[in-house]
Amino acid sequence: MAGRAARDGAGRAGRPVLRGGASLALGSAVSRLTGFARSATVVAALGTGLFADGYNVANTVPNILYILLVGGALNSVLVPQLVRAARRDADGGAGYTDRLLTAVGCLLLVLTIAGVLAAPAIVSAYADYDGAQRDLTIALARMCLPQILFYGVFALVGEVLNARGRFGPMAWTPILNNLVVIAVFGSFLLVAHDVRDAHGITPAQTRLLGLGTTLGIVVQAAALVPYLRAAGVRWRPRFDWRGHGLGTPLRMAGWAVGLVGVSQVGYWLVTRLAVEVSDKAVDSGVGHGVGYTAYANAQLLWIVPHGVVTVSIATMLMPRISRAAADGHPARVRESISRGLRLNALVIVPVSFLFLALGPQVTAVVFRHGVTTEADTRAMGLMLSAFAPGLIAYSAQYLIQRGLYAVQDARTPFWANVAMTAAGALFALVAYGTLPAEWAVTGMAAGYSAAQVIGLVWLARVLRRRLGGLDTIRVARTHAGLAIVSAAAAGGSWLLARRCAHTLGSGPVGSAVALVGAAVLFAVLVVPIAYPRARRLWLPREPPRPDPDPGATPRVIDPDAPTGRHRRV
Repeated sequence: MAGRAARDGAGRAGRPVLRGGASLALGSAVSRLTGFARSATVVAALGTGLFADGYNVANTVPNILYILLVGGALNSVLVPQLVRAARRDADGGAGYTDRLLTAVGCLLLVLTIAGVLAAPAIVSAYADYDGAQRDLTIALARMCLPQILFYGVFALVGEVLNARGRFGPMAWTPILNNLVVIAVFGSFLLVAHDVRDAHGITPAQTRLLGLGTTLGIVVQAAALVPYLRAAGVRWRPRFDWRGHGLGTPLRMAGWAVGLVGVSQVGYWLVTRLAVEVSDKAVDSGVGHGVGYTAYANAQLLWIVPHGVVTVSIATMLMPRISRAAADGHPARVRESISRGLRLNALVIVPVSFLFLALGPQVTAVVFRHGVTTEADTRAMGLMLSAFAPGLIAYSAQYLIQRGLYAVQDARTPFWANVAMTAAGALFALVAYGTLPAEWAVTGMAAGYSAAQVIGLVWLARVLRRRLGGLDTIRVARTHAGLAIVSAAAAGGSWLLARRCAHTLGSGPVGSAVALVGAAVLFAVLVVPIAYPRARRLWLPREPPRPDPDPGATPRVIDPDAPTGRHRRV
């Protein structure tokens, strides 16, 4: 009876965590599904050629600049520092939160103004356009660059809520953004269905695309602000930044900004090469999109399971491992990361094999609408298949990085990213120089996947030394078992897809039937293995924090402690 009562109590204690995690994962899933509809509407309206490339460059630039200059620091550094301030400060971290929000908000405003003024130079850095194509891209970029401010507000408020255990709002509010953009591009499809290039679009239609896209981000950010008050945050501007502990997050933010900067150098190279491939494909008579837009859409699909599963798990883990690190409990940090990695693998590993086997079928179902042809979706599908093997390493990296940030080590992710980006850039250059235009960007996607493994190995080795272990055997056993079962399911799905293509054709109908059959096959083979493990691995409620013993010496996880060879010396 005592054992049953203990188990029942543990189950009740874990229910709030389960509910919060379920809300987060469900919100992320619905957001990604509406994101599919958004992407399909954009592709149906613009296609995958140079016209679409111009819009995608203009709309991606503010996101790149935000992530490069601020976003990487917010997502990686903010939660651990807010948790430490709440544990350290007498006011529960309220003053620290006010100062941090004020400082980052001022920085975002300055960056937004500078970005709008520098729009022509920014566009030139990412695409060597001229004439009407350049004018259109610059005009769209000027309208999209204010998104930097609203991306920042969204991330800033969301991370404050995450630090207080309010995970749901940040997952659900992007749905509003998707709905706004769907409405904008649906309207464009009605009023400008015959526009196929930069020469045929009117100023009013340009404003509809640019300002409508930015409106979606404004709505997304504004919808999140009221939740601050519900979480007990009464923000007021504080400009007394000196002497209040902002030095540590700023130093860590410097490393995080450097990490994102290195990543963006690699992204910039791939963007330039993919745009040039698109031009070469047009000149050589390739009648379908094999350039930047196809690459971006394939990567957008590839990142969906990471956004739904991995980001949800990491969001729930971050406050937990930050508290454990702040209290000097590396074993609890290690256990939480191990659980996260194994729980993440239960979905990411099967989906990776599914993308590998059925990339063209997935893209046909999502993007085969409007002006998009079967050849367009097949090119995107092959890129998705090339991306697929890297999804496992990419998602595992994301979780391991959060462990390093929790122990205040921002240098290791930076140097690992340098190696990974250098490898990816080398692979991209090789693909661009050796493969024909029809296959060059697919080769770049495969090189990106290979580079993710390098980053994973580097990060895992360092975190293992920091924590005195990383539960490597159990994590590897989970991944290997799932890989074997998923490979069998992927092989059966591939045979089923070939049969459907022979009988029903390779269009949306045949592809949809193949995906439904693959989903059933994966469910039959994978779910009996994954579901029982998921129940065992779900994160329990944290143990209560004991009162400190005045005579005890707390154990501190030192981010500056030497590792590897230096430690042995």
